[in-house]
Amino acid sequence: MSEGNVFKNLVMFALPFLVSNLVQSLYNVADMLIVGRFAGPEGMSGVNIGGQVTFVLTNVVIGLSMGATVLIGQYVGANNRENLKKVTATILTLLIGVGFAFTAVMLILKGRVLDLIRTPAGSYAESDSYLTVTVTGIVFIFGYNALAAILRGMGDSKSPLYFVSIACVTNVFLDLLFVAALRMSAFGAALATVISQALSMILCVLYMVRRKFQFDFKPKSFSIDKEQLRLIFKIGVPTCVQNGVTSLSFLFITSIINIIGGVSASAGVGAVGKFNSFIFMPIFALSSSIGTMSAQNIGAGRLDRAVRATKYGVVMSVCIAYVSFILVQIFPDKVLRLFGDDPQMIADGVTYLRSFSFDFLIIPFMFCINGMLIGGGHTRFTLFNSILASVLLRAPVCYIFGVTLGWGLKGAGFAAPIASAVSLLIIFGFLATGKWKRNVVNGALLE
Repeated sequence: MSEGNVFKNLVMFALPFLVSNLVQSLYNVADMLIVGRFAGPEGMSGVNIGGQVTFVLTNVVIGLSMGATVLIGQYVGANNRENLKKVTATILTLLIGVGFAFTAVMLILKGRVLDLIRTPAGSYAESDSYLTVTVTGIVFIFGYNALAAILRGMGDSKSPLYFVSIACVTNVFLDLLFVAALRMSAFGAALATVISQALSMILCVLYMVRRKFQFDFKPKSFSIDKEQLRLIFKIGVPTCVQNGVTSLSFLFITSIINIIGGVSASAGVGAVGKFNSFIFMPIFALSSSIGTMSAQNIGAGRLDRAVRATKYGVVMSVCIAYVSFILVQIFPDKVLRLFGDDPQMIADGVTYLRSFSFDFLIIPFMFCINGMLIGGGHTRFTLFNSILASVLLRAPVCYIFGVTLGWGLKGAGFAAPIASAVSLLIIFGFLATGKWKRNVVNGALLE
């Protein structure tokens, strides 16, 4: 990635990553679609609320894994094989322990969490079932994301695509079996998701073992190198906290939605969230690809290539997001009807989608530039910016517009674009200082 045509390298790496993310997003979308058709608004609300809690935990681990991805990318760029092996063992050992710890804690606290976010009484049982199953199998979700991050850090975005595609087909089949045929509702949807994630992780491990990857997955190989752990925390913890805070802000918004409209609003907003994942995934894939490409080029001392990759990513992301914005403004009801035919759910979802979709106009710039900054190790800045946008803007604006001013779902939807706009202005300010040109990993100033 530090040689050859920048645009071609970015596209060739991003495409498999993009398809992989889109396929992976089908996990929850398939859950929502099938549950909506066979279990009604209560089941949809349960999948939405239980899925939001699991999403917080998963995003925290993905953020921590990003520290390893940046290090792996820079070690590959610098051809440092010894540290490459150490950081791989360290991140896998760490995340297995974190996965089991999260499972134990969440099984104890899940009831309090559901009460805290004002889970509607009509969908409480469904939310509890979905959350119980997903946190029980969360080690598989963590494991796959960690292994995929390692492979992508090394420049391999195709293999994770193959594994997650197989798992997605399995997930849809199991959803139809558990939810449509056996009528297991949200519990069945969660069970299908966990089994499918376990399959994708197992396939990833088998592939890495057969290819004689530097980590052999034998018990004696699991270890933690203190220096690599320090660097993972230095780079990954800010991104980890950033992802966690951002996810928590959306969880808080979920609780506001539950106050505003109950089960139908929760189901409608949940459907919008699943649809939005398809819009965001291409942009997220480009952002993550920019991060990997930037890490390798910055490790090789080629800041100019990282900048060019970012510019190309912004242009492609703008094309995707702006066309999507026009379509959802014209045909919002068509989107919601994919998830069910309940009139109130559709009406609530359309109201929320019309205002939330203005975020599509801003995120291409924010995501892609953040990808370059993370590749250079500037995760403290992205953490600060994310907390500002999520805690001080997105959640309060949602409450003020949605509840205090009485604008309901329309006001709640405007919270995301307002927060993103302020965040982007802060990013432009950071770029203007020139501090982004310094490689945080080794302190070198690049031009």
